[in-house]
Amino acid sequence: MKNTLALFIILSAFMFFVAGCGKSGKEVKVGDKQNSSETKTGKPLTVSVSESKIEWTGKKVTGQHTGTINISKGEVFEDNGKLTGGMIEIDMTSIKNVDLTDAESNAKLINHLKSDDFFAVGKYPTAKFEITKIEEINDINKPNSNAVITGNLTIKDVTKSITFPAEIKIDNKILKAKADIDVDRTDFNIKYGSGKFFENLGDKVISDKFNLSFNITAK
Repeated sequence: MKNTLALFIILSAFMFFVAGCGKSGKEVKVGDKQNSSETKTGKPLTVSVSESKIEWTGKKVTGQHTGTINISKGEVFEDNGKLTGGMIEIDMTSIKNVDLTDAESNAKLINHLKSDDFFAVGKYPTAKFEITKIEEINDINKPNSNAVITGNLTIKDVTKSITFPAEIKIDNKILKAKADIDVDRTDFNIKYGSGKFFENLGDKVISDKFNLSFNITAK
């Protein structure tokens, strides 16, 4: 019995490690909600919802799932070739999974993500990110980032300030922004399957971190 238990623990740890080797971005710095310090000067640019996308990755002991979420609207401000502020609104009802080919399994996962266990989409159909600060950087250790963005992220009924590196390009009044970040869902009161809050979950543990990859185009 002891050998069986030890083998199970080792196997579970190995599977969790493998699951953690999936897509991973830059971990964000999380703090309390901030007041906007940006003046939002310059020309407003409308986020193109057809050209912008958000991809997500969630991990668990036995693997991971990936999918997309749509941006419903957004606006950014550009002044002399620099980003000065902006916001995007995310349509949480649009959550999709792209790795499960079985229709029943796919629908089961999406319905669970939309339930109160996770994002409570019926009560909170949108999420929002609003920029509060932008810092330009030139760091050889961050070749794919030329800015550090701070903003308020609202998921469900929780708003937190997050800070993360991003790549911002503005050419001919067209802005393109990319960021690849890891967010701790428990910061937003999403605790289902979290090893920090529930014991003896075994291989039912779901990673607290989920990855969001943003590709934003605004004109």
